[in-house]
Amino acid sequence: MSRVKHLFAVVLAALMLCLLMPVAAFAEEASDGKMIVYAKLPSDWSDPHLWAWADDGTNAFDAWPGGEMEADSNNDGWYYCWIPETTNNIIINANDAAVQTSDYKLESKNAWVTVTDAENVEISYDAQTTGDLPEYVEKFKIHAQVPDDWQDVCLWAWSAPDGKNAFEAWPGKTMSKGEDGWYTASAPVWVNSIIVNGNSGDVQTEDISIDAAEVWVTVSEDGTSDFTYNDPNAPVAEDITVHVKAPADWSEPHLWAWSAPDGTNAFSSWPGEALQEGEDGWLTLSVPGWVNSIIVNGSDGSVQTSDLSVETGKDLWIVVSDAENTEVTYEAPAETVETAEAPAAESEPTVAADAAEPAETKSNAMPIAIVVVVVIAVVAGGVVVSKKKK
Repeated sequence: MSRVKHLFAVVLAALMLCLLMPVAAFAEEASDGKMIVYAKLPSDWSDPHLWAWADDGTNAFDAWPGGEMEADSNNDGWYYCWIPETTNNIIINANDAAVQTSDYKLESKNAWVTVTDAENVEISYDAQTTGDLPEYVEKFKIHAQVPDDWQDVCLWAWSAPDGKNAFEAWPGKTMSKGEDGWYTASAPVWVNSIIVNGNSGDVQTEDISIDAAEVWVTVSEDGTSDFTYNDPNAPVAEDITVHVKAPADWSEPHLWAWSAPDGTNAFSSWPGEALQEGEDGWLTLSVPGWVNSIIVNGSDGSVQTSDLSVETGKDLWIVVSDAENTEVTYEAPAETVETAEAPAAESEPTVAADAAEPAETKSNAMPIAIVVVVVIAVVAGGVVVSKKKK
């Protein structure tokens, strides 16, 4: 019995070891569809951001320069940002995007990136920081336009009425100034109250109660403020209609649309929005009038056109012959491929009738020729009919 107990103990230990092994193997893998990217940067790189995208072109963030990287208070010199594990192509940039690395492709797991300079980057999947990884927290952006004499603009944010603060100490998180003059910072989605301040906290707004959604705050000279959830810098243009004819073997055609070069997408994720049945065999979809770049795709995005550069504010007609051949016009084409081929096909039965007249010569070869011509005419006629039904 002692040998049996010993054998049982060995088997049990081996089983437990097998169960533990996957835990160790997956310790470095991304979790919950997210992965963390750490970066250690040169001392003259400030306000770092991470730009990330998937192989199919889907971006992790709405616009360049991407998501802001946060300093890890437990690891001096290291910054981090969480991204979807599918968006594992990255560029790290800083100094208002004045400096940046090249493109790098990561494995879909947590990564530590050491940037010596823009041309020299090392990537490791072994932890280069100490302690637990920071928790992923969903955030939203807060923008502020402040008086010209406000310097060192910061954001203070908290949850009311419980008083939980988003940042460790006043005056809060430094806001980054964009080319458009707006300052931007992010706060956790549980925040519902903010103060924008400047000059080391000597000037500030009143308490501002907001929803957890991207917001634009305008601060007057006297410190009073107003805010909106609509981007005041967004291009103003009426929607346009895109008309598409796609190959018959492209199932569920979709439209992907964006504004270049700023990268603002019309839709949240690839493959975009499904095209709808329109008139005269056209598929249609309305998109914002500021769109200047389009991709037509099908079969869950597995087939697609190249990037199509178009004029803004104009309705479009796009005829896709195949992935490599596409025609774009700004008015409905006079005739499609189907209508252009129809007259030629319908003329063939007349040719067959003419060929039948010499049949009275009783030639043995002629009936065979007549049958062949008639069969060709019938087949041709069938092709025309089938095309008209598409």
